[in-house]
Amino acid sequence: MTTFDEREAAFENKFAHDENLKFAATARACRRVALWVARSLGMSREDAEKYAKHIALSDLQEPGHDDFLNRLKRDLRGRIPDAELHQKMTEEVSVAMDEIQSDPDFNPA
Repeated sequence: MTTFDEREAAFENKFAHDENLKFAATARACRRVALWVARSLGMSREDAEKYAKHIALSDLQEPGHDDFLNRLKRDLRGRIPDAELHQKMTEEVSVAMDEIQSDPDFNPA
């Protein structure tokens, strides 16, 4: 294997690793945001957990967070401003990414 081939393989491996990290952080963030919304809607802890599981799956339907956030907006019916919802999502993705990167036992593969 040439040096170029080794660099190419390393780049591809890093790209795949980074994408897996993003996916894991986004999934964690979606769950947290959904729980936050559920609390805002006055759901019990048990109902909030069910809601979070159900609603987090909606983020898998389309690329990006739009499908997930649109679903939350419909459920909230204006109780939380869109800007606040987007800010919460951004914050939670950042927190989740930091947690994942600092966890030595996390394996995104």
